[in-house]
This record gives sequence, C-alpha cells and structure tokens, in this order.
Amino acid sequence: MTETYRTGGCQCGAVRFRIHGQLGRPSICHCRMCQKQFGGFFSALVTAPKGGVEWTRAQPSYFQSSVNIDRGFCKNCGTPMTYRHPGGLEIAVGTFDDRSDLAPQVQVNHAARLPWVETIFDQPVHDDPDYYSRQEAIISFQHPDHETDQWPSQGLKI
Repeated sequence: MTETYRTGGCQCGAVRFRIHGQLGRPSICHCRMCQKQFGGFFSALVTAPKGGVEWTRAQPSYFQSSVNIDRGFCKNCGTPMTYRHPGGLEIAVGTFDDRSDLAPQVQVNHAARLPWVETIFDQPVHDDPDYYSRQEAIISFQHPDHETDQWPSQGLKI
C-alpha cells in the first residue's frame, strides 16, 4: 500500500512540510487575531493529522498570540503558516502546493467578520489582457508549488 502525502511551504521556500495522513476539515476563521496574522479579511486553515506533519526544510517560528495559541510563520519571508492550539495544528490552506480540493467547509467566528466580506466577490472583475503579459515579465523569487532539493534565497533581505 502506498502512503499518500501532501507538500507545501512558505513563499520563499525556507520552510517546507510534508503531511502524511488524512487532513481534517478546511475552514475560514473571521476572528480579529486571524485577520491580523494573515493581513487579510480572514484566515483559511485545515486541520493537520496528529503526528502527521514533517518539516522537511526548517520549521516555522512562532508568536504566542494568546494564552493557548501559537501562530507559526516563516522568519525569512513572513508567510503565515500555522495555528497551533492545545487540540492540534492547523495549516494555512494557501501554503499547500495543491490547494484545489481544500475548499472551506465551515466558517468560524462568523460574528467577527468584516461587514462587507459577504459581497467581495460581487464586485466587477478587472479584465485587462495586458496585465497578465506584464506580470509574466516579472522575475519571481517565489518557491514553485512542488518539492525542490534546494531553493536559492535570492529574495531574502537581511
């Protein structure tokens, strides 16, 4: 029997992980701490299997955001990566190499959501064909969405 696993990591590639086993329920959290950690409207997290996370390249650094919660991030690029609590570990959906099947199944702390978050996808779509061709000219230092033996830290500024 072949074991299935999933991979992912931070934007710069300094922190990478492999998850063995079945992921739990993907969720969106609207709490203020998640908004601040992710610098966004909410967080998108999925429960990691207990004992199933292997850090294959470095590990996140942690900030204790409350009595029982530590929030993990890459100390090099700042990517928010984990939400660690007494019951386990949640991994940021955006850090997975393949996120296609991690659609959130529940929203938590819904009462704390920003009042306009319900309508953000009702807004007009910016559809400029030249925009994407200009983006292709950018030289990216972002780690690709797959495993690599090494990854240069060209974007790292210390």
